[in-house]
Amino acid sequence: MKGTGAAADWRQIDEWSGGTGWLAYPDENMERASHLLADDGDVWLVDPVDFEGLDDLIAEYGDVAGVVLLLDRHTRDANTLANRHDVPVTVPDWMDGVEKKVDAPVERVRTDLGDTEFGVHRLVDNALWQEAMLFGEDSKTLVVPESVGTAAFFRAGDERLGVHPALRLTPPRKLARLDPERILVGHGEGVLEDAESALADALDGSRRRAPRLFAQTVREFFA
Repeated sequence: MKGTGAAADWRQIDEWSGGTGWLAYPDENMERASHLLADDGDVWLVDPVDFEGLDDLIAEYGDVAGVVLLLDRHTRDANTLANRHDVPVTVPDWMDGVEKKVDAPVERVRTDLGDTEFGVHRLVDNALWQEAMLFGEDSKTLVVPESVGTAAFFRAGDERLGVHPALRLTPPRKLARLDPERILVGHGEGVLEDAESALADALDGSRRRAPRLFAQTVREFFA
């Protein structure tokens, strides 16, 4: 699988006043997206995939304060980046088993991401799936690593944002309580315009469009 070393070919995405994002491997089907959140010179790397030149990009915003993992199933390059910048890997306090997957200090957080505007919220928590989300009350920025995305395998038809195929029949309704102005996702480019409407459409149509997405996935698999 790609990602065993720093990527040489990358593309910047999701630029806004509070940070930016990137696709370390723009041509991969999974479209793994990483993000940088900047707050008064502190930089938080969220579910990052490393690439050659990442430190130069970080330096434009400040110094790394922490590396954040919002999903229990993978650590991406959190270990490498935390050690390189001598910072901890930040994990929600209720998320199990992450320490065993990284060789770096782990810092647990409950409700707030350091001194930033971002709250840390439990999104999915069961035996197979643990996922947190970040929401900035001031900028109305929502960060979701897995439950929703914009990569092709998330979206049915003309959806701008889609629910993960495994959650299509039980979409994460907690997201409906939020009013985001932008949505940053772990797979694909973010939704930076009319985000609240895109989220509502994704949740409302999740079950109804599930057969279309499953059929679409099968066709692409056998194409």
